[in-house]
Amino acid sequence: MDLSYLKSDNFFLLAGPCVIEEEDMTLRIAERLKIVTDKLSVPLVFKGSFRKANRSRVDSFIGIGDQKALKILRKVHDTFQIPTVTDIHESHEATMAAEYVDVLQIPAFLCRQTELLVAAAKTGKVVNIKKGQFLSPEAMKFAAQKVTDSGNEKVILTERGTTFGYGDLVVDYRGIPTMKEFGFPVVMDITHSLQQPNQSSGVTGGKPQLIETIAKAAVAVGADGLFIETHPDPISAKSDGANMLPLDQLEGLLTKLLKIHAAL
Repeated sequence: MDLSYLKSDNFFLLAGPCVIEEEDMTLRIAERLKIVTDKLSVPLVFKGSFRKANRSRVDSFIGIGDQKALKILRKVHDTFQIPTVTDIHESHEATMAAEYVDVLQIPAFLCRQTELLVAAAKTGKVVNIKKGQFLSPEAMKFAAQKVTDSGNEKVILTERGTTFGYGDLVVDYRGIPTMKEFGFPVVMDITHSLQQPNQSSGVTGGKPQLIETIAKAAVAVGADGLFIETHPDPISAKSDGANMLPLDQLEGLLTKLLKIHAAL
């Protein structure tokens, strides 16, 4: 398993669409990400959810079928020789997803689910645990411990904002150095931290105009990695379009962030 991205001199990047929508688009996004990150020497992990289980409404798009989406993620890995990451939502999904991807991601809402964390740990894959919007950074050491106590030391912790009132999130950047003290790489989930969840329409809103602001601050306080959902046309994306970064803006953003990183 290639873990070189965890040891890079630069920050690493987890990036891709929110959910796998179809093969051609996924491969086009992956190809562009690969070109940009190779040019800038930023290690890449391609991100795509094989299914979205935590949508606001029952009629929201959840995916194209588990096996179909997972096979597309494997094709991304094989075609571009880059690691991939996907979310799992129930413990029985861990073994299935682990056959196709390199990193299993635990959604923020589920970061306290012991059986899910243990199942992910036992696959031997890297386990990326997103901090619950309802948890303190200090509490994440217990989520990580569930994985390490299950015999897997390959843990990543991801900050993704904290609930602020009923329909907004705020980022407390103290959480990044706090979680780094646990000895694991810490990622800043930039786009999800700009969500405005549970809007009256039943569709999550967002503030994508602040992506650069959140990203610059994350690099400045020492985040090891950045998580950015990106899409060629966020308006037409079938999930989380309201807070995605347009794909054609990624290179410019990373170029600015690398200047900040170099100055540290």
